[in-house]
Amino acid sequence: RVGGAEGGNALELGAPATYFAPVAALAEALRLPSAPCHQLLGACASSTLAIGLGARWVDAGYADLVIAGGYDAVNPLVALGFEALGALTGDVPRPFRAVRDGMALGEGAGLVALAPASPERVARGHVLGFGASSDAVHVTAPDRSGAGLVRAARHALADAALGSADIDLVNAHATATPYNDAAEARALATLFGARPVPVHAFKAVVGHTLGAAGVLETLAALSALEQGVVPGTPGDGPLEPEFKNALPTEARAGRPRAALKWSAAFGGLDVALVLGGPEWGEGPGRRQRVPVALTAVSGAVSAEELESVQRVARRPEVVERADPVSALVLTATARLLASSGVALGPETAVVVGTASATLEVDERFDRRRRAGRPVEPRRFPATSPNLSAGLCSIAFGLHGPALSVGTGPGASWEALLVAHDLVACGDVERALVVAVEDVGPVVADVFTAAGLPIPSRGARAVLLESGSGGTLLERQVIAERASGPCSAEWPFA
Repeated sequence: RVGGAEGGNALELGAPATYFAPVAALAEALRLPSAPCHQLLGACASSTLAIGLGARWVDAGYADLVIAGGYDAVNPLVALGFEALGALTGDVPRPFRAVRDGMALGEGAGLVALAPASPERVARGHVLGFGASSDAVHVTAPDRSGAGLVRAARHALADAALGSADIDLVNAHATATPYNDAAEARALATLFGARPVPVHAFKAVVGHTLGAAGVLETLAALSALEQGVVPGTPGDGPLEPEFKNALPTEARAGRPRAALKWSAAFGGLDVALVLGGPEWGEGPGRRQRVPVALTAVSGAVSAEELESVQRVARRPEVVERADPVSALVLTATARLLASSGVALGPETAVVVGTASATLEVDERFDRRRRAGRPVEPRRFPATSPNLSAGLCSIAFGLHGPALSVGTGPGASWEALLVAHDLVACGDVERALVVAVEDVGPVVADVFTAAGLPIPSRGARAVLLESGSGGTLLERQVIAERASGPCSAEWPFA
């Protein structure tokens, strides 16, 4: 709803209805209209991912300053969707308590400035390590073993050259839903064993702020490190039986030096940061980068071909009920595999670029609400733009990070850039990149009102790998196209 307009009238809603309008407005407000600007669509892990990738850009010398963060506002579509899933509490959230029945939604925004460590610069804290992974299990439910969170955390710890014994505080995802908190408890036990590391669950205080949660919780963890406190989590009652860590209910004095912050999201995305207080000083210096090559390209697909996907998917049963965006992504991936003969290793990342995102899916979901009809729980996850990447990781058994990006018509170039950087910086050895647009009357009206070219419906996929075994990519060229006023054309036609 923008300026009094009702949902369903895209021409009246106009340019603010695009997924990337808030990021464009932020760049303008910061007087940075020509700076590289990228929107990472990772659902509830979005801002944690933004901080981690921003830190990568600084460490690799791609940027001298990165402003990273996240935002989200409660609206009827989101509130009714989570209610339909049975994820909301009717009382107060009780993270890691045996008696808990869901989360409370919140809203907010937060930003951090990331720059190289320097004796001349006063730092509020440090990003010491970053890691990301995917459960590849279910589009909304977590891997009940917590294995995805553990993989992300171990990647972040290795990146920081630290061990789990060096962590003094954990800022947990802690939604207070039955499955999430149990999975996190198992992940904590796997990572820390019998050591009762203090855990902070900030959502008990501010609610689940979705895209803003990661940055707000990172700021809470950095504040604890800076002030020398162990934060408290309000709540009462017996703890979740598998939770073996400490869960202080009140803040207490302490000397935490390093914290682990992790987030989880729809689609199975897991992201972890290792954070240090101001005293950590300069890091190890510039990150070494490896060459990145394009090794396989699919033909363009304009329609779903789910039978061909099921023939090559590791889990064909998840393909049957794919939403239109996911179906196009899966079809392009299957086409890539069939035409190239390549095999996707289990640690492959999935990066989807889309300017139209899920506008058509959102409208179909919200139309029922506006008509006073019950919303369908199974259709809500598809309103998250990163679901297509997550469903691809599930269908093909891929445990690298799975996310979407899109800040305008150059979204396919953005996806290529993010995937390039994940490979070049050593986070993954290969990345599947899919450009996709699901275009119908809503997208056509919104893009027309915004004065943007209407993309063609369809998808195309490429595979990037470390080394020089294909067409070597030049990052500068990709970055210029990803940030420039380019049209909605495939970058790898």
